Amino acid sequence: MLDLTTILIVTLATACLQALVWIFAWRAWRHLYELKFLAAGFVAMAVGVLLMLVRGEQPADWAIIIPNTVIKLGLVLLAEGLARFLGQPRYSWIGISLLIAHVAAWSAIVAVDPGDVALRIHASTVFTVIVMSVMCLGLARDRTQPPLLRWVTIAVLAEYMLASIVQSVLELGLPADFQSAPVLADRNAWYLLQGTLFLIALFACLLFMVSSRLSADLREKNESLSREVQERRRLESRLSASLETERALREEQVDLMRVVSHEFRTPLAVIRNATEMIGLVGDGSPSTKRARLAGINEALDRLFALIDRFMGDDREHTYRPEQIRIGSVIAEVRRHFELTDCSDRLDVAAHDRDIAFRADAEMMVTILINLIDNALKYSPDDRPVRIAVREELDCLVVEVRDRGMGIPEDELGKVGRRFFRASNAKGVMGTGLGIYSARRLLAYHGATLDLEPRADGGTAAIVRVPLPAELDRELLFEGVPA
Repeated sequence: MLDLTTILIVTLATACLQALVWIFAWRAWRHLYELKFLAAGFVAMAVGVLLMLVRGEQPADWAIIIPNTVIKLGLVLLAEGLARFLGQPRYSWIGISLLIAHVAAWSAIVAVDPGDVALRIHASTVFTVIVMSVMCLGLARDRTQPPLLRWVTIAVLAEYMLASIVQSVLELGLPADFQSAPVLADRNAWYLLQGTLFLIALFACLLFMVSSRLSADLREKNESLSREVQERRRLESRLSASLETERALREEQVDLMRVVSHEFRTPLAVIRNATEMIGLVGDGSPSTKRARLAGINEALDRLFALIDRFMGDDREHTYRPEQIRIGSVIAEVRRHFELTDCSDRLDVAAHDRDIAFRADAEMMVTILINLIDNALKYSPDDRPVRIAVREELDCLVVEVRDRGMGIPEDELGKVGRRFFRASNAKGVMGTGLGIYSARRLLAYHGATLDLEPRADGGTAAIVRVPLPAELDRELLFEGVPA
């Protein structure tokens, strides 16, 4: 037979175990500070049940009021913790007001008629229904927990409210000497038993809610971590791109220095040649000296121009296009090779020297000097180099042909790479930058350079520079001096 004392012991054990679980849960997840209210609620219930057990068969008035008030305090704490956990309005003033009203009502009832249990039950029912209705309202408004779990918890609370109302109704109709069924020795024992079952069910629902919250927090942290990883990868990609750009710029700078260094050799060669000729002439013709000195001055002017252009602080304006005629470019090229005593090996076929186009004159002169210098360097001294100028479709074509050693067929595609020299050119001094430099400078003009083997031996270097449209060319032609 389950008497009231046995059920109270079971209820005490259940409340104590649940209180320990919530204390450990709160210690484990301190960021869920709401768990301390749940732990405090179950502790209060366990203390209230313990006070009921230790009071005698004829308890004093305070021994009747205090245990029930402590249990009701536990219920208020549970409601407070649930509201905080769900992020819902707490209505703490309702719980405090009900506790004050509960103490006042029970004190009056015990003072008037200590043996009237029915009035005390009715007061407890009103207290329970109001507090649990507030809990159900918070669960119904919540959207953080799974719907099924929220409605199961509401059903558990509704069941306990219904049981409390049923007990109050029964107390109104049952006689004072009513005896319960043999299973439960006390007529209130069944209510306490289902109250214990209610605590177990509510405990399970709260545990599932905490588990759901932790799972949601974990998912949120994983998503946040995933976003952070993606952002780090994006930043890493941008950093890599920036480093690659910086590396490319540094290579570009080094490359430019090598190209410019190569280009300095040409005017320096003119200066050296002119100086040697002056030394050979000695006290000869003043006009010859003046010509050589003029050549030196022109070479120096070009050298200084290259320094200002490529090695000055204003490198953004390296490319300076202007309206020019191909005849003026050819004249500058021929004048250069006259100073190096190589002009007699040049065969220039430029019948239409009035072809006007827009280009950087200094760059175009440098390009042709590089190509012609290569042709002279890799050709026998008794073989001429032919320079042909023509207009082909929408392009100005300048072709430099030699009858030198040529380029091996399997290496033709490699010539023009930085520092590459054909296998048959090892016996001739060079840096492997002439063709490369020419292509770099042609790129500013949108022009191309093709190397083609000649059927009768040697190589043809063909430069194609785009020409403007017909109307633009007429206007351009009018603006260029002859």
